[in-house]
Amino acid sequence: VVNNDQDFDKFRGQLRGKFVMITPMRDVPALFEAPGHRFTDEELLTMQNQQVQSPRGGGPGPQAVPGGGRGNAQNFNDRRLKFFLDEGVAATIEIGPGSGGTVFVQAGGGRNASDPPVPAQLVMAVEHYGRIWRMLEKTLPVQMEMNIENKFYDQDLNSFNIVAEIPGTDRADELVMLGAHFDSWHTGTGATDNAAGSAVMMEAVRILKATGLKVRRTVRLALWTGEEEGILGSRAYVTQHFADRQDMKLKPDHSKFAGYFNVDNGTGAIRGIYLQGNEAVAPVFQTWMQPFKNMGMTSLSIRNTGGTDHLSYDAVGLPGFQFIQDPVEYGSRTHHSNMDVYERIQAADMMKNAVIVAAFVYHTANRDEKLPRKPLPKPQPVRP
Repeated sequence: VVNNDQDFDKFRGQLRGKFVMITPMRDVPALFEAPGHRFTDEELLTMQNQQVQSPRGGGPGPQAVPGGGRGNAQNFNDRRLKFFLDEGVAATIEIGPGSGGTVFVQAGGGRNASDPPVPAQLVMAVEHYGRIWRMLEKTLPVQMEMNIENKFYDQDLNSFNIVAEIPGTDRADELVMLGAHFDSWHTGTGATDNAAGSAVMMEAVRILKATGLKVRRTVRLALWTGEEEGILGSRAYVTQHFADRQDMKLKPDHSKFAGYFNVDNGTGAIRGIYLQGNEAVAPVFQTWMQPFKNMGMTSLSIRNTGGTDHLSYDAVGLPGFQFIQDPVEYGSRTHHSNMDVYERIQAADMMKNAVIVAAFVYHTANRDEKLPRKPLPKPQPVRP
């Protein structure tokens, strides 16, 4: 384990062609409590009583990656990865926070061609990592073999969003949107992050179509790309159609926008909605929630919530909202892990969610007024 700059000299010239374990072994506590969880009434009440705060991480921004982080710890990690690359290691091995065979993976090199390269990186289940660790402590020989086959497609570096709509009637030039991101991390299949959200939004639109009900405003569904790299798809769309957060010069469609709804917190049932500090919209949503109280949707939280695509709208003064969902196993098991697979989906929860989203979108499309807005924000410089 290389823990500080002094260890560079200690290991220099000894690592070529070797696998390097870069995290100390840790204890694995027994699971005396279930990893799955639904919000209690007390927890929901706590959310309702919270004050407005900035979105997580200070607002939308890229994931922390080597070469792009801040602080002494990240700077040391950058130097360590460069040292390993210069020394010609076969790969680095680390353990994530999971156990029971769950492997959380969220590391890698920078996404820009100008970012420095990094060595091959492997995240291993703690139980497997621990066995190798103990064998090495007893000076028993360990051999590893890794086969990596990657292909980089750099002919066209543009990605795409998927957009569909139901045309409106007497207010067809005005717009209500719903969306979810469809990109995911590579370890599983992205079922809970965020195929679940994408499927809910598609089903909500199908419900609206199947009812035959007319919508006054145009309803537009967007499945976003590039969310995991820093909400890139939704931010590009908002910049193109509504406003650029850097200069806040409003485009014509900014004034015609009614509201945006987002689902991106796994497979859990919707229990409420975050208001993003928009107090004026609270009585509107409170009324819309009434039919769904028996389905568990009871809470409005004034607080901001971050980390997903509604922030692109909120950043330019448009009403954008993320629903509160039961965590189920999202943080404990499936988020960015090898367990993010179809089998972890809760079908009954997703059916409820689609009905709730369809209702909120329908009401937004048909009410006389567009949803209330917060004051326009000031221009925001791009984060480095």
